[in-house]
Amino acid sequence: MTTKPLKPADYLKKILTARVYDVATETALQPAAQLGQRLGNTVLLKREDQQAVRSFKLRGAYNKMAHLTPEQLKKGVICASAGNHAQGVALSASKLGTRAVIVMPTTTPQVKVDAVRGFGGEVVLHGDSYSDAYTHALVLQKKQGLTFVHPFDDPDVIAGQGTIAMEILRQVQTLGNKPLDAVFVAIGGGGLVSGVANYIKAVDPSIKVIGVQMNDSDAMIQSVAAKKRVTLPDVGLFSDGTAVKLVGEETFRVARGLVDEFMTVDTDAVCAAIKDIFVDTRSIVEPAGALAVAAIKQYVATHKTKGQTYAAILCGANMNFDRLRFVAERAEVGEEREALFAVTIPEERGSFKRFCELIGELPGGPRNVTEFNYRISDSAKAHVFVGITTQGKGESKKIATHFTRHKFATLDLTHDELAKEHIRHMVGGISSLAQDERLLRFVFPERPGALMKFLSLMRPGWNISLFHYRNQGADYGRILVGLQVPKADDKAFAKFLQTLDYPHVEETANPVYRMFLQQ
Repeated sequence: MTTKPLKPADYLKKILTARVYDVATETALQPAAQLGQRLGNTVLLKREDQQAVRSFKLRGAYNKMAHLTPEQLKKGVICASAGNHAQGVALSASKLGTRAVIVMPTTTPQVKVDAVRGFGGEVVLHGDSYSDAYTHALVLQKKQGLTFVHPFDDPDVIAGQGTIAMEILRQVQTLGNKPLDAVFVAIGGGGLVSGVANYIKAVDPSIKVIGVQMNDSDAMIQSVAAKKRVTLPDVGLFSDGTAVKLVGEETFRVARGLVDEFMTVDTDAVCAAIKDIFVDTRSIVEPAGALAVAAIKQYVATHKTKGQTYAAILCGANMNFDRLRFVAERAEVGEEREALFAVTIPEERGSFKRFCELIGELPGGPRNVTEFNYRISDSAKAHVFVGITTQGKGESKKIATHFTRHKFATLDLTHDELAKEHIRHMVGGISSLAQDERLLRFVFPERPGALMKFLSLMRPGWNISLFHYRNQGADYGRILVGLQVPKADDKAFAKFLQTLDYPHVEETANPVYRMFLQQ
């Protein structure tokens, strides 16, 4: 650390002379046309996800290492990182011909671990968070005489990240847009926002710098509010790239003095933002990379702005493929394009069909059912878990009121974390009431009326004892149905299946069904 605090003018000089372009490229500033049109504002995406290591981190890492002495480079470097900084250090070390030891939390996505090794870094996995890895890295540094390359709390690293703001201001003029009103920046330890804020406040202080954190990893926001650095006991790991318990001394000083505003976003909002970015770019960013876009959407909704120009830094795209299932599941709820409910309906013939008809009579027009989970469990009433498309935010309360008014008691689960994460997958179980049950998997065409066709062709005497459906965004939906069909109706049931003409597989003899669902 320098003894005399650096001012924005000092950082401006460091940024203008930063050595980043030996490894980094000047990434595009790309308009998000569809998102911007929807929001009524211009949204520009700074594509740091297109760097060689799929994040901005190599800028600061290389700038720091390019300033080391030949003696330091000969011994090698060490860093602690959740992944993106690690890749930047590993690639920079390869470029400079030096050894790089990378200490990473054990929670780091495998894609990042593999990438670091691919760049020649020596990976050491330790602890559950960045802070744990950092402590261990300091121990190894002393033992092996290595130079520590901090992921954020270093003026050279900060200056390297600041080159992003330099590019943005130049590119905005080239694009011919209106003057930039605000830049939205994700915050983990604070290196990126410090570099961006220093450059912007030195060159054009009228542009707002807005810092964004996850609501469960907001160490910078809590620190600024407390006027001192606050260590969080735990951090959420969904956005692993910003999961920092304690921000840096220098980054805290800079952010506290220069960042105009701080915001938090939640998991669902970030999932929705990942989808928005994909729609406009056909690229998938990691959660940290979508924080800025989630914040722009939230900012516009709160301040009702129109005709403004906002830049969002897509700071990383090192996403584990396996996480896409979760992101897709939560994106619709995050955008509030889907509402979730627990509905109680009478356990009697035709009540299921009446409820489906009621969905088609919702104010504003019929909606698609996105999910339906039900298992017979009570002789008098049935509890169903249902998802329904919405036409705008805040609509779930109106839909719940509509169902209740028609004698279907309804609980709005749209903002219930337990329901969204777990309960939706756990509706079911063994039921003593499911006599003469036949279990079938159907493939339904995803179009209005497909479910009603199924229900209309059914005999009134055949009771639905189990129903599971989840829209997967394809042309065809896959549905699991339990029907109580007496043995005497076997021929009639076969005719029903033939008339229905939906592809199906009978699973009544499936051992998994017999173990978990059949009495």
